[in-house]
Amino acid sequence: MEIVYLCLFAFLAGLIDSVVGGGGLIQLPALFVFLPHVQVPMVFGTGKLSSIAGTSVSMWRYARNVEINWHALLPAAITAFVFSFLGARALSHFDTALLRPLILVLLISVAVYTFIRKDFGAIHAPRLAANKEIWYGVGVGMVIGFYDGFFGPGTGSFLIFIFVGIFGFNFLTASASAKVVNVATNLSALLYFGYKGYILYHIGIPMAVSSVLGSVVGTRIALVKGSGFVRKLFLVVVTGIILKFAYDTFK
Repeated sequence: MEIVYLCLFAFLAGLIDSVVGGGGLIQLPALFVFLPHVQVPMVFGTGKLSSIAGTSVSMWRYARNVEINWHALLPAAITAFVFSFLGARALSHFDTALLRPLILVLLISVAVYTFIRKDFGAIHAPRLAANKEIWYGVGVGMVIGFYDGFFGPGTGSFLIFIFVGIFGFNFLTASASAKVVNVATNLSALLYFGYKGYILYHIGIPMAVSSVLGSVVGTRIALVKGSGFVRKLFLVVVTGIILKFAYDTFK
């Protein structure tokens, strides 16, 4: 019966993640609840198998309907792949709890800024020259890639905020762009967990199928509703992430 509930949560996570990121905050707690006796690395590895399936399909669907700036995103994705692996390796040497207060402050700042700036991400107006986009993309890949491998929660939302605030993308294009980088970080982590044998395939594969279905629904909604809807859902999800972070930090 646990697999049925996990697939339902994977579907919901895929739906939310395909639009604004944050699906891991739905899927990961569910895995811990329904697999209480499974080793923590197994939980993370199984979750990554599900996540990358949904994110990959979401990226593919966006690429067919939204103009993606591959010129800047491919260098960002390649860099993120490398630094995600380094972040995963560094995880064993640091206490991630020390990062929680800082990430909480950053998330609150992101939410407040997005709420105040009503026009934030409404218009697609790239503001960087082509050569700058490449170097900024590499910088994003280094920072976000390492963060996702080392810690993770909120990665998709941070990526969307960066692509809107720094690159000048609208929310829909930023969401599509975030998927490209997210696929790279998820693949890097998945290869690491797979090499270590930390994936429960009999659970991860059904969850991956459910995540793909959720991703298809979520991407469809985002493409139909447009940037305004993505902005509103972005605020809702970031608020949820803030509450979860605050609870985990101060409990």
